Amino acid sequence: MSENIIAILPEFWISIWQTFMMLGIGLACAVVFGGPLGVLLFQMGPGQARANRSVYMVVSWIVNTVRSFPFIILLVVLTPVTATIVGTSIGPLAASVPLAAAAIPYFARLVEQSLREVPRGVIEAAEAMGASEYQIVRRVLIREARSGLVLALTVLAVSFLSYSAVAGVVGGGGIGDLAIRYGYYRFQTDVMLLTVASLIVLVQIIQFGGNTIAHRLDKR
Repeated sequence: MSENIIAILPEFWISIWQTFMMLGIGLACAVVFGGPLGVLLFQMGPGQARANRSVYMVVSWIVNTVRSFPFIILLVVLTPVTATIVGTSIGPLAASVPLAAAAIPYFARLVEQSLREVPRGVIEAAEAMGASEYQIVRRVLIREARSGLVLALTVLAVSFLSYSAVAGVVGGGGIGDLAIRYGYYRFQTDVMLLTVASLIVLVQIIQFGGNTIAHRLDKR
């Protein structure tokens, strides 16, 4: 282990914690707000019993608009909003705001796609038995699509792990910030390789965990 790596080890573990904090906040917001938004998109979409073209087009346009922003631009655009919400525009907590803003529509679209894989006959059977809209969503749609939803959350986690690294470019903290400050500005290649290896390991762990859970939930 090189002297550079030994010297930054305390900061390295702090950056790992900051990365998980940013990722955790972003994923939590995605599930809490993006999940229901995805269900709304599905229910109002073409071919559904409660299809509403006008509502679907408006919500879909908003989702696509937010998703079209490159994350680095979204970081800058939301700087005033971030400063208002958390009182600062730098640091891992501040970076969590644009991460959450990007994660919500991203996950909403993944949820919509997962729900569309539920056989229409299952939904119609529940409707024929007098199930309420809430019961259909909770006991039919989510239950039948739970494996796909876990995989969707896994894809989101892997994608936004890299987004959290991008946040380091503007002082957002985490692994990306460590890579910029030491690996790039100070030309410490070994530190840069450490951060890259850490991201690779984290991605493998997240993907393996998501695949394992999804496989166990898949009853087909």
